[in-house]
Amino acid sequence: MTTILSGDVGGTNTRLAVLEPQNGGFVKKAARTVPSADYDCLEDAIRDFFDTTAEPCSFAAFGIAGPVVGDRCEATNLPWIVDAANLRSALGFEKVAVLNDLKAQALGIRFLKRDDFETLHAGKAKPGNRALIAAGTGLGQAGLFFDGHRHRVFATEGGHADFAPHDEIHIELLRFLTDRFGRASWERVVSGSGLRNLFHFLVEGLDMEPIPELAIGEGRPSPQQISSAALEKRCPVADRALDIFVQLYGAEAGNLALKTLAVNGLFIGGGIAPKILERLRSSLFMDAFRAKGRMQGLVRNIPVHVILNGDTALYGAAGVIVDPV
Repeated sequence: MTTILSGDVGGTNTRLAVLEPQNGGFVKKAARTVPSADYDCLEDAIRDFFDTTAEPCSFAAFGIAGPVVGDRCEATNLPWIVDAANLRSALGFEKVAVLNDLKAQALGIRFLKRDDFETLHAGKAKPGNRALIAAGTGLGQAGLFFDGHRHRVFATEGGHADFAPHDEIHIELLRFLTDRFGRASWERVVSGSGLRNLFHFLVEGLDMEPIPELAIGEGRPSPQQISSAALEKRCPVADRALDIFVQLYGAEAGNLALKTLAVNGLFIGGGIAPKILERLRSSLFMDAFRAKGRMQGLVRNIPVHVILNGDTALYGAAGVIVDPV
C-alpha cells in the first residue's frame, strides 16, 4: 500500500485528498475541495479529481454525511447514493471503505497532535468513553466507547433527535420550527441552516429588525453572512442569533456527553466551531453544557475540546484502510 484516496463528503463541500501513510500518521500528497452540488455523484467528483489533480489510487475511503448501512449510504443533505461495491467497479479500486462522516472524524482524533485542539474546559479526564459533536451543513454526533484498551467508534444520527427547549424563548422557538417544518430536531437549530432558522425566528417570530444587508429574501441571509455580522458586532439580531446558537450547541453537547458518559472528553468538530471560536470561549457554551441539574457535578469534570484540524475526517477515513478499528 502506498497511497490512499480519502474523502470527506458533506452536503455543501466534498474534500478529496491523496494521503500517504507515514510514521503512524499521514502526509498529504494532493488535495481538492469542490462544491458537492457541482456533481451528480461521488464517482464524477473522483474522476474529475484524478483527471486534474492526482494519479489514481488502489485504495479509497470516504466519510459520508448520512447513515451507512452495509457499505452503502444515502447522503442526508445531498442527492447522492454512495456504495462501496459500485465505487470499486466503476473506478477500479482494490479496496473501498464507506463510513459515516462523524465516525471518520472520530477515528481521526487519534492522529491529531496537541496543537490541533483548543481546550474550552480542561476538566478532570478519567479513563472511559469519549464523544464527538460537529455542526456543519447538518449536526453529526458519534461516540467513542472505551473497551479498556482503545476507543471503539460508533456513529449515530443523534442530530435528528427531538429538540428540547428549556426556557420561554426556546419554547417560542419550538413553536416557530414546528409550524415551519412539522417537527423540530436539534439539526434545525445547531447547524448552518440552524443558524439561519434562529435568525428567521428572531425576525419573523419576535419582530426584531436586522440591518438592511441582512434583510430576509430568497436564500438570504446565508449562515456565513449572519455569523460574520454577529462576530463583527454589526447587527444585534445576528449577534443574538449566534448567542442562541452557541447556547443550544452547548446544551446538546452536554446531552451527548451524558448519553455516552464521555468522562474522557467531549470533542467539538465540524466546520463551524473554528470559525466562531471566539464566541465558544464565552461562558454561553460551557454554562449550557453544565446545566444538567443533578448531573452537573458529573459534566463539570468532562474535558471539552474544539478540533481545529480540518483534515481530521480525512485521516480517520484513511485510517480504516491502514488499521481497521
